[in-house]
Amino acid sequence: MRKVEFALSVDVTSGTWLRYKGIAMVILAASLWGLSGTVAQFLFQQQGIDVNWLVTVRLVVSGVLLLLFAAWRGTGEDIWVVWRERTTRMRLIIFGLVGMLGVQYTYFAAIEAGNAAMATLLQYLGPFFIFVYVALRLFRLPSQAESMALILAIAGIFLLVTNGKIGQLTVPGIAVLWGVASALALAFYTLYPAKLLERFGSAVTVGWGMVIGGVGIGLLKPVWHVSVGEWSLMTVGMILFVIFFGTLLPFFLYLDSLRFIKPTETSLLASAEPLAAAVSSIIWMKTPFGPIQAVGGLFIMVTVIILSARTEGEVQKDELNA
Repeated sequence: MRKVEFALSVDVTSGTWLRYKGIAMVILAASLWGLSGTVAQFLFQQQGIDVNWLVTVRLVVSGVLLLLFAAWRGTGEDIWVVWRERTTRMRLIIFGLVGMLGVQYTYFAAIEAGNAAMATLLQYLGPFFIFVYVALRLFRLPSQAESMALILAIAGIFLLVTNGKIGQLTVPGIAVLWGVASALALAFYTLYPAKLLERFGSAVTVGWGMVIGGVGIGLLKPVWHVSVGEWSLMTVGMILFVIFFGTLLPFFLYLDSLRFIKPTETSLLASAEPLAAAVSSIIWMKTPFGPIQAVGGLFIMVTVIILSARTEGEVQKDELNA
């Protein structure tokens, strides 16, 4: 209701400015996400940081700060209400261990084994897997545009990981497997917590998901068991960048942008993430990225745009039926 009242109170010029503000917020958030992937690549490949340790620290610190923010913004008790019902508790634990930890670990593992550009582009196949899941569940044949998106997705993966040469991978096979697993985890991460998000909001749901995921992997790799080639101010600064500028700040920017632009628009604009990851990885880390791979990456981005550009009514109908 407050959003409706606010929208009615601004004039056309102000409304236009707020729209541009929302667009800028999403682009900045996506760019920070993409850049943090390249920073993580540097930490893994140049500083010897262990992927398990970085995922643990990132999830626990970010999750705690998110929950503190939610408590400060709310009554202070809202962050605990999610634990009162057994069904909700189980759903939250599954989301944390399978969804949140799954998408974070597989993404960083793909970066460690390959590079940030490849990992981010492969993760962006998440909407493709979401579409396939919904279509199979509803026994619905894809439309002409959706069929084109499926073909582009398959062609994009082939060109991206082989550079157009059959039988030759541009990155280790394990990096490709982690990247595809990251896309599958992203699809689960997107679909599974819908009821939790509706009841408790994004800050509480994602905050607890991060803490649960971080504690889960922390049992296998405690944060005090850290292995690093050499500690320096740069190393510490980059770790803090991944936590704050690669997680917290873009999360808030992305969510807050929904006050000014539509969810479908945020999905499209978030495509700036793989672009930022690719450019920063190529320029900074000197990651080889040929023109054929660029075409493959473009195919994947077009796939995301086609599937994200479906009308609000189509998306809502699929979600209700699924």
